[in-house]
Amino acid sequence: MTTLTPPIPQASARNGVGHLPALAFVATETAEAQASKDRLCERYGCVAPEKADVIVALGGDGFLLETLHAYLEREVPVYGMNRGSVGFLLNNYCEDGLQDRIARTQRVFLNPLRMVARTADGLMHQGLAFNEVSLLRETRQAAKLRISVDGVVRLPELTCDGALVSTPAGSTAYNLSAHGPILPLGADILALTPISAFRPRRWRGALLPHGARILFEALEAQKRPVSAVADFTEVRDVTCVEVFEDRTVRSTLLFDPELNLEERILKEQFAP
Repeated sequence: MTTLTPPIPQASARNGVGHLPALAFVATETAEAQASKDRLCERYGCVAPEKADVIVALGGDGFLLETLHAYLEREVPVYGMNRGSVGFLLNNYCEDGLQDRIARTQRVFLNPLRMVARTADGLMHQGLAFNEVSLLRETRQAAKLRISVDGVVRLPELTCDGALVSTPAGSTAYNLSAHGPILPLGADILALTPISAFRPRRWRGALLPHGARILFEALEAQKRPVSAVADFTEVRDVTCVEVFEDRTVRSTLLFDPELNLEERILKEQFAP
């Protein structure tokens, strides 16, 4: 993951006048977000996301992740404005000077984690995660996981509610609430964090190089079923899950200079 600071290049001209980027506006289903979308479309004009130079996402962090996934193949930059509840990955909402704001933004390139999961019926499932891949117990029984890194068993048995692998961008989300470390952008590391570990009690997780391949094996899977979740893609009854950073896939987030993601993550480490 790399943070760069060049401005958005002037996009192709629209309607033969000027060199303004073609904007698409997408919004979550709340009345507030939909009304904002209508006003912005009327004020700045809009095109379909498939034809946009920049996609403006109006919602919360969850909706922003959905937007990244939905238009992943286009590799179009996404500029989020907060019309939701959290908004850690979003810019402040303001309808004035939007094109000038976008021209001054800093870019953050995100490489997602790829999850490859095998289920009890022998089928393989895949998913991508910009925040984290998490394994979670499905019932009252604690999960038992064997964890290997790059083909070497590092933890023969972890009894827990689950475990997760987080990117730096996602390290302030579920990872932080599970008492995992906050990772600076550009650190090229991943956080492996247990969720409510029972045995071994003193294991608090690990920091791994971004190229590591982590394998989770569900022990006693029939008695202790486990699900795997990549952002919002869930796979039930998994027997083994491999997680690794996929550097063949990249998305671009845009941030106002005064509210860049790197500074936000740094501030989180000193939050009261």
